[in-house]
Amino acid sequence: MEPPNQTSNLRHKAVKGVLWSAIESWGKQAVSFGVFFLLARLLGPQAFGLVALSGIFLNFLQIFVDQGFSTAIVQRHDLEPEHLDTAFWTNLGVSILLATLSVACSGLVAFFFKEPKIVPIICWLSLNFVLNGLSSVQQALLQRSLAFKSLAIRSLIAVVVGGIVGIILAFLGFGVWSLVGQYLANSVAQVIALWWVSDWRPRFRFSQKHFKELFAFGINVTGINLLNFVNQNSDNLLIGYFLDSVALGYYSVAYRIFMIVTQLMISVIQKIAMPVFSRLQQEPEKMRKAFYNAISFTSLLAFPVFIGISILSPDLIVTVFGEKWKTSVPVLQLLTLVGPLYAGFYYNGTVIMAMGKPSWNLALYCIQAIGNFTCFLIAVRWGIVAVAASYVFRAYIMSPIPIFVLKKLINIKLTTYLQQYFTPLVATLAMVAGILGIKSLFNLSIRNLFGFPDIVNSYALLALCIVGGFLIYTGTITLIAPQHLQQIRNLLSSLFPKMSLKK
Repeated sequence: MEPPNQTSNLRHKAVKGVLWSAIESWGKQAVSFGVFFLLARLLGPQAFGLVALSGIFLNFLQIFVDQGFSTAIVQRHDLEPEHLDTAFWTNLGVSILLATLSVACSGLVAFFFKEPKIVPIICWLSLNFVLNGLSSVQQALLQRSLAFKSLAIRSLIAVVVGGIVGIILAFLGFGVWSLVGQYLANSVAQVIALWWVSDWRPRFRFSQKHFKELFAFGINVTGINLLNFVNQNSDNLLIGYFLDSVALGYYSVAYRIFMIVTQLMISVIQKIAMPVFSRLQQEPEKMRKAFYNAISFTSLLAFPVFIGISILSPDLIVTVFGEKWKTSVPVLQLLTLVGPLYAGFYYNGTVIMAMGKPSWNLALYCIQAIGNFTCFLIAVRWGIVAVAASYVFRAYIMSPIPIFVLKKLINIKLTTYLQQYFTPLVATLAMVAGILGIKSLFNLSIRNLFGFPDIVNSYALLALCIVGGFLIYTGTITLIAPQHLQQIRNLLSSLFPKMSLKK
């Protein structure tokens, strides 16, 4: 068992990690959303659809760049220099091989999707394999040491550089190549920044023994990533094959918004969960407590945001992205309904991996992948809205399975687990009622009494709903569970110990 000072030091690092992970995720997503907003205004659905089609094949090959070595480095208790050197040269060699394979197969992929325009896109984006292979070990080391400040600096620099390149190319009329340029510039900037902030450098040596040790753990991670690819891309694959690139463009934009919000609301704590949970694997009681706290805190953030976006999607899409994206509205409304479920479920796999059970996680992802692909295959004939609905249906109908696994692994109590969702659920329902009331009053009075242009009315309605929903949500939490606000104050006190948070 860790001495009190070591436990305190881990908690301090974890809390600092939350701060810098928040800076990274929120700063990165804020810049990404701004770039995404401008590119969506400048480009059409087909441009996003072509990149999404190319991404299906490229994301599949991306699974094999790292072979799970990065996760093994983060999780491994006894890490030796030979592990790092072996992982680096293996990743680099595999990434060069995959880049070559990608270019060679680009024509076959274009033939499969009946879209010849994606051939040069795939060829250029294949460079990302080599760029990722150059930096995966450095990133794993920074995650292992909870050095999220360095990771945040790297991510922010990369997303800003990529965004600038993409916007400039879009204004110059390069169309879909604006998105290609954005992704490549982002990857180049990430490699340069990671080598700058990390002091580790590879040596020219390879150990078969250490390769086998990393591979034994990493093969399960690779299998999980493969199944996760099916979960995240089978909808795109089926839409691209049975429908067309324009339909995929509408769907991918809605899904992109959903993922941006997911990164903002969930990944901040989830990023530091793996190294923290890994250090608590010998202390199940502390593991359970950390797990409950992570779910509670994330749910407080995720519930109102996801459900709020679902209600406001018609106003949000048209106001921010323009009328040409109205087809994406019902897709986004449905996808965001799964956000509250994922607020807690994002930690399930992390706990399982931290406890050294990657094969369990692999089995869960296998069940999920089969369920997703089956539902998507049935639903795609009715269009992209049906695909989104099937995604939500599968997620909720299969939700008891990972809960059962966690109960067996770390002996969670079902009542305690569900209690973490109660307060945000009740407060979110109150917020929904308030937002619907605001929208009704706005439509009945403001629009009719004043002759403002529709765009002014749209922005005013969004602002009123956001502010009103926030006040109702926080007010409800204050009434029914004020201890949650105290937990947030305690977190802020840990982040900023020199600042007095008392009134």
